[in-house]
Amino acid sequence: MTTQTPALTMSRLEFVALIAVMFATVAFSIDAMLPALPDIATELTPTDANRAGLILTSFVFGMGVGTLLAGPLSDAYGRRPIIYLGMGIYIISASVAWASSSLELMLLARVFQGLGAAGPRIVSVAIVRDLFKGREMAKVVSIVMMIFTVIPAMAPLAGSFIIEGFGWRGIFLAFILFCTFSTIWMGFRMPETLPTPERRPVRFNLMLAATREIFAHPAVRISILTQSLAMGMLFSILLMVHPIYAEVYDRAESFPYWFCAVGILAGSGSLLNAALVGRFGMRRMVTVTLAAQVVLSTVILSLDLGALPEPYGFATFVVFQTCLFFQAGLTLGNLNAIAMEPMGHIAGIAASVVAAVSTVLAAFIASPVGLLFDGSISPLVLSVLVMAALGLALMLYLGKLERMSAAAAE
Repeated sequence: MTTQTPALTMSRLEFVALIAVMFATVAFSIDAMLPALPDIATELTPTDANRAGLILTSFVFGMGVGTLLAGPLSDAYGRRPIIYLGMGIYIISASVAWASSSLELMLLARVFQGLGAAGPRIVSVAIVRDLFKGREMAKVVSIVMMIFTVIPAMAPLAGSFIIEGFGWRGIFLAFILFCTFSTIWMGFRMPETLPTPERRPVRFNLMLAATREIFAHPAVRISILTQSLAMGMLFSILLMVHPIYAEVYDRAESFPYWFCAVGILAGSGSLLNAALVGRFGMRRMVTVTLAAQVVLSTVILSLDLGALPEPYGFATFVVFQTCLFFQAGLTLGNLNAIAMEPMGHIAGIAASVVAAVSTVLAAFIASPVGLLFDGSISPLVLSVLVMAALGLALMLYLGKLERMSAAAAE
């Protein structure tokens, strides 16, 4: 029996805007927190300010776990119920974080906030898939992503305005209002896009068998590990970037504006990748990018930026930050595509497993890195250098496996 693609009951413009807002739940929940970390550290963990960075990685950990669950549950029970469930968990968790009087309670609340945020983030992708196919789907996703790249760049600036008016706890009230707004918007305007006859029950034995198959494939294992390292680099700089601006370069007040400018500039990495990947291939793009990061990190580490007169030290760090954000656009999508290429027959489960495992591993990698801040940029640059070198080694090994496989096939 053939099934018809569900009809879109709102304008294309409104649909794209709503999906972009649901995508933005994750980015807003991470980046808007950056200006609040010093105030939270002063109040909740005054003896070890670096622990405040765990507020970011605890959210990422919860999001990784939620990523594994949201997709299969929405296939079984429909898109709208799982979005409602995720947004409900998110709002309750943000309320607990708002009222927290200890860092430990806040970290627990942030784990569940990340778990809830995975609902709208993952299920919104499924909704696009329900309504569009082929090139039309790619076009919609591209427009959504173009809008989405602006949100992480502007979130710290928005966060700084909120803190100025309402204190750091106001950030969590903003999260609640943001999620409530998107929930009401979706509830009134977005119909259920997965008809009941097309729903598939959650079968954990099939998920387990698929997971075993995923990790039995060498290319998939290597790409997941490399993706974890690439995300670990990104999360590490998110943990340290505000302390570096504030304590190393005395630019706490202008940090949101610099972050916004760097984020928008680095967003062109995805456009460059789209232009080049067809010519050079996914693995080669990742390999060259990580090799460039190894060289750049080595140069930055050897320069001893603290000894450079201002503004040269700060300018060099901004270049490093921009390149690190730019790197994400040249690696993460390609690594995900490498992992998914041999998994077409179990694409849905594979997408959830790859995203969940790489996100959780990245959170575990970045958490201790964030605790290493010592008033200089050296711990960050050294950590990035190690992660980039490990990722480069994995990509070179993957290239060797591909050449051996090609030789055996001849």
